[in-house]
Amino acid sequence: MRGRRLGIDVGAVRVGVALSDPDGVLATPLVTVPRDVAGGSDLTAIAGLVADHEVVGIVLGLPRTLAGREGPAAEAARDFAAGLASVVDVPVELSDERLTTVVATQQLRERGVKGRKQRAVVDQAAAVAILQGWLDAARRR
Repeated sequence: MRGRRLGIDVGAVRVGVALSDPDGVLATPLVTVPRDVAGGSDLTAIAGLVADHEVVGIVLGLPRTLAGREGPAAEAARDFAAGLASVVDVPVELSDERLTTVVATQQLRERGVKGRKQRAVVDQAAAVAILQGWLDAARRR
């Protein structure tokens, strides 16, 4: 289905968000939202992005271990996905995100982005990797 999609990388402190073009070819960084487990302002902010950008679907990274097992981070991602699904009218799909944050960090370091600046954008870069992987796989299907 044609339309923009959001890619989401959920962390304990921040939520990285990426956006695709309407044709589903390219994912680009959009924003980093502060994580708000208690208040839910992160879910509200993302729901606003869905409306503002006329998003047709959300791809949320599901962190697994290299062995494919799920731990506390995966449980937190599943909980976030369920919360998000309750505040948006578009499908929320989980996608394996093994190593996306590691790869994003390495790419930023190679580009000379370090320290505090890196922390500010690494979540967005990880969200881009999650969404781009999903878009590429969807095109092959």
